[in-house]
Amino acid sequence: MSNSGHSQRIALACAFVLVSAAASAQDDLQETVVTATRTPVPIDSIGTPVIVISRADIERSLASDVSGILQQYAGLEIARNGGPGQTTSLFTRGTDSNHTVVLVDGVRINPGTIGGAALQNIAPESLERIEIVKGPGSSLYGTDAIGGVVQLFTRGADKTGFSAGATYGSDATQEMFGDAAFAAGEKLKFGVGGSYAASDGMPTYDFTDDDRGYRNVTGRLNFEFAATDELTLRARGWRAAGRTEYTEINFFLPVVPPATAPVSQDFETSVYSLEGEFRTANDFGLRAALSQSRDVVDQKQPNFLGDLDFAHTRRNTLDLQADLPPAGEHKLSVGLQHSNENTDTLSFGTRFDEDTRVTQGFVQDQFTRDWFSARAAVGYVDHETFGSELTWNAELGAVFGRGTRIALLGGKAFRAPDSTDRFGFGGNPDLKPEISEQLELAVRQKLGEHHQLSLSAFENLIEDLINFVITDPVNFIGRNENVDRARIKGVELGYAFAADGWRVRADLVMQDPRDESTDERLLRRSRESLSFAVNRDVGPLDLGLDVQAYGNRKDVGGVNLEQYTLVNASVRYRITGALTLQGRIENAFDEDYELVSGYLTEGRSYTIGVRYSFE
Repeated sequence: MSNSGHSQRIALACAFVLVSAAASAQDDLQETVVTATRTPVPIDSIGTPVIVISRADIERSLASDVSGILQQYAGLEIARNGGPGQTTSLFTRGTDSNHTVVLVDGVRINPGTIGGAALQNIAPESLERIEIVKGPGSSLYGTDAIGGVVQLFTRGADKTGFSAGATYGSDATQEMFGDAAFAAGEKLKFGVGGSYAASDGMPTYDFTDDDRGYRNVTGRLNFEFAATDELTLRARGWRAAGRTEYTEINFFLPVVPPATAPVSQDFETSVYSLEGEFRTANDFGLRAALSQSRDVVDQKQPNFLGDLDFAHTRRNTLDLQADLPPAGEHKLSVGLQHSNENTDTLSFGTRFDEDTRVTQGFVQDQFTRDWFSARAAVGYVDHETFGSELTWNAELGAVFGRGTRIALLGGKAFRAPDSTDRFGFGGNPDLKPEISEQLELAVRQKLGEHHQLSLSAFENLIEDLINFVITDPVNFIGRNENVDRARIKGVELGYAFAADGWRVRADLVMQDPRDESTDERLLRRSRESLSFAVNRDVGPLDLGLDVQAYGNRKDVGGVNLEQYTLVNASVRYRITGALTLQGRIENAFDEDYELVSGYLTEGRSYTIGVRYSFE
């Protein structure tokens, strides 16, 4: 696609959004968030950049997995090895794909075998809300939180009623889903839900023509019991399991195009937890949770060595947190978390079965007085393999005049080497953690009650990045080493508007994610990205348009991935208060683009659906 065509589409999208914003006047831009501080706080009271995605946004997206929702927001880049259902990576603010913590109801689902969470396995229909916190988060969440934290909240048992629906779309992609919540008296609540999704899929590579699909069955249970006015007990279970088909390349046969074989793998991603929360009228809170997360991949066909590869992670975690009553302008929280992780993997002849114990604690103070606020958090991690690490977050904020908020933020984060880094192919048990130090200046300006502008300028320095260093090029023998360092500078500009049935969002990100060891741009990350979204309620109709535009990116082997723009449109029609029809067109202009070199992406596609909700 030419530069002029790319610019024309961006200009058209800008014009549409700005005209829409000027045409009208909602509701509050206020939100309450939990993930930024591990306590409920109004989003306007913190300077930390946070994205909140509501249940209405999730339903409107008609996305087949959660990565399809995240890619609609600037600063969150998705790379996928093929079409829907294939392995997906998330790059937050230019950091690596294993530098973002992903939580389901507070429980980490990042596998210990490879780092990045399996976003392609998570069906949006099981979610009530998504919170994304950009920037360092290791003081509260430990390893991996260099780029940020994504927390997925599953649908709970608070809203009595039921819902059900179905969708159908391109590549014979279909989904059926249902959800119900019941109350037995005033103390007991129970929720249940599930979905079934399947697709014929599309070819994985640009030189193959065999469709590779997927099947995903998701179920969840929620139980809540108010034992007393102060004590609430909860039990949760969420599980996604199924099969993904893909195409494997045989790199040992020197033919062009490469020799391939159709293969498949079974997967499971699950979280189970028991939780007790005690909270008094004077704001003293005590929470204890015991959880288990599992990430399982089992290859169904043997590799060239005759092995059935697999990767299993099981993590048991005890999480304790105390929120002390406010002492003047101070609000103190302390927490302790202990996890025992087992990783069991066989990959192309390399086998390991390792247990890793991690204990981490934090202390956080939130201070507010009149126009000034401050937050400081210190975290300490004792890791069985590499020892201890001290991390921190700090924020100074001030409110001026009518709706101006300025914040200076900083933090230190880290990523511990995972089991594959230490014991897989090229494994090195003596690796050090990757260390990040970040500074940020954030400004938010409200324009009346319905408009808001935001600006963030940040710099992230990452030391001791782990890379595979080849020592024998002929036999591809090497070892993982802490040899790289990166510097990511960036500016984010944002605009939000909400009033009288209109919702408009526009974000521009300009960044320079660079490997300082080579002075090359980091792979699969753009220097500029643009995101627009506008929604308009007109009686029973809900109309939506969203646009994502990305600059060019580099990939393995010096390949240049061209810039691209995706334009998507959606419509929902409320036949009754409970019955809704909806449809969505993705990539309306049939843009030809790549997220990963050699892997196909979808062209123009459609999804139609029906939903019935009764409360």
